[in-house]
Amino acid sequence: MRSGSAGGASSPVPPASAALPQSLAGFRIGVTSDRRSEDLISAFERRGAEVMHAPALRIAPMTESVTLQRDTRLVVEARPDHTIITTAYGMRRWAEAADAYGLGTALHEALEGSSVLVRGPKARGAVRAAGLDDDGAADDERTATVVDMLLQKDLTGTTVAFQLHGRTDHEQIARIEAAGARVITVMPYMWAKPAEDSALLRMIDAVIERQLDIVTFTAAPAVDAFLEVAHQYGRAAALLEAFRSDVVSAAVGDVTAAPLHEAGVRPIIPSRWRLGAMIRLVCDHLEEHQTLRLDTRHGPVELRGAEVRFPEVTDQPVRLAPGPLALMRALVKAEGAVLSREHLLAVLGHCDSEHALEMWVSRLRKALPVSSVVSTVVKRGYRLAV
Repeated sequence: MRSGSAGGASSPVPPASAALPQSLAGFRIGVTSDRRSEDLISAFERRGAEVMHAPALRIAPMTESVTLQRDTRLVVEARPDHTIITTAYGMRRWAEAADAYGLGTALHEALEGSSVLVRGPKARGAVRAAGLDDDGAADDERTATVVDMLLQKDLTGTTVAFQLHGRTDHEQIARIEAAGARVITVMPYMWAKPAEDSALLRMIDAVIERQLDIVTFTAAPAVDAFLEVAHQYGRAAALLEAFRSDVVSAAVGDVTAAPLHEAGVRPIIPSRWRLGAMIRLVCDHLEEHQTLRLDTRHGPVELRGAEVRFPEVTDQPVRLAPGPLALMRALVKAEGAVLSREHLLAVLGHCDSEHALEMWVSRLRKALPVSSVVSTVVKRGYRLAV
């Protein structure tokens, strides 16, 4: 399923040479990130998952930007009293750009005389790697909290250098300026939309059609872009319904999750906001909550993502098409109870007639190694033989 091209200190991803249990076999995962996407894709694929990759936004470094060079010179000349560093990636790109402009030493000296606040541990690591120190970090890794910390000081007549997180944060800039400070913004990189929406649209459709089990997000602007494209092409309502019901969303942290919460979606979030922690959470969640098991007359049945397994009948998993898969999931969840045709027509998307339901039942039976596990209860409906 993988399509398309496949931030500071973070939880380590195991080396490619390490043998991993196929804990994600059968599951289908969407990856929307650009930077470090290969880490995510590799981690999921090595655990047996199928991965679809479609960056919602791409990060464009601004090293050659005239604006970044101008703003770096302004910071050097202003010798700011305070500096806010929001991202490790931004700090590194800014230092590299300053070196390219011949301003590396001057920028270091300007920031060394400044009181530096950072958004979190990764930004702190980049600041220290640059030979600088900081005077505090936000516990919740939010830019607004860093500004709260700054506003505890008397800013009247001071200058604040503000490294932006890929886009202009008008709200936080206004708060600082209202306190009497001059703000010099610096944008070492920008979020940019992909040249075409086609890959992202394919992922949106895959979510709507329940061809993905989980979609991962690592940046709030990427979530905004993902939802914006769905809205632009008239798919927003169907996408959100899928996220609220059958397809899980995973966010690397609360900041990333905020646009999902605003849209009424409840993503899973690791307690530690790191890439490795999100990978472990995805593995645990799919195993514990998305893997269905049931004992039947033909032995145990296990449904993992799009695959159904009858381990006492065959070693080979069966990959089901979306329609029969949705039907099998409903039958397994019913644990042998009879599901009426009316009920199945109400809960199965894209199954809009009894004839269509009969076709799905027929295709499911043909796909399974033991067709008789799906029983017809005359004049009542269907059930699994338990």
